[in-house]
Amino acid sequence: MKKPTHERPEGPDLDAMLKRLHLPTVRRLWAELAQRAESEDMSYRTYLEILFSEEIAHRSQTRITRSVRAAHFPFLRTIEEFDFTFQTSLRLKMLGSYLGPELVSEARNVVLSGPTGTGKSHLAIAIAYRAIQNGFEARFVQADVLIGELSHAARLGSIEDALEPYVHPHVLVIDELGYLSHVEDAANVLYRVVNDRYLSGRPILLTTNKPLAALGRVLHDGDLAEAILDRLLERGVHFPMRGRSYRTRRLKHPPNLDQQEDSAA
Repeated sequence: MKKPTHERPEGPDLDAMLKRLHLPTVRRLWAELAQRAESEDMSYRTYLEILFSEEIAHRSQTRITRSVRAAHFPFLRTIEEFDFTFQTSLRLKMLGSYLGPELVSEARNVVLSGPTGTGKSHLAIAIAYRAIQNGFEARFVQADVLIGELSHAARLGSIEDALEPYVHPHVLVIDELGYLSHVEDAANVLYRVVNDRYLSGRPILLTTNKPLAALGRVLHDGDLAEAILDRLLERGVHFPMRGRSYRTRRLKHPPNLDQQEDSAA
């Protein structure tokens, strides 16, 4: 059987047709691969399989790159980079299907709580990034930014429009709830996000440095804080993170802020 040739045939312009079909990777590789096909006595089937697998891989990577950019991650971390030997309160197997498509298809929320530096943001971003790799869209936002933006929109009577960017993505990461002081109607606007996503079956990955029992004080409304947690944990899991800060792990004597405050007093 005659193998594909890199010489352009007479008649229709192959390059123009591939351009019209939006197959840039096939267009870039077909001639070079045709030479290889001839030298290796490659079958037509194998030739086409290689070409189209390269096109699919390129499109997948392009989609991931575009989705990561749209997610607005402050940094990119993967689950493979997470140091489970340092964060001993968590094991990879505990994450289970939270790293699979079930995170989205079954709306499995994740709440990560614990002191600063214990890997909460890293883990939330890594789970969201895995969701992107699985074909979904994600969005990252810091809690104070989300609450401040929605609170302002509520005062202007435009909260429905402001909610859309946070309700639409398959996965929403809300980072650092309670790190900064929140406005008085924090519970109201956060509840809107959580409830709208709950009703549409879309998961939230939430991180906080406060115990869950303290979120009523953080959000200025104990009843609404309880309603928020109730919706998050109905189809979700709470992972408490413990231990020293990963950032100061190399210090022989990490700073003890409680001790410093006692000395100052």
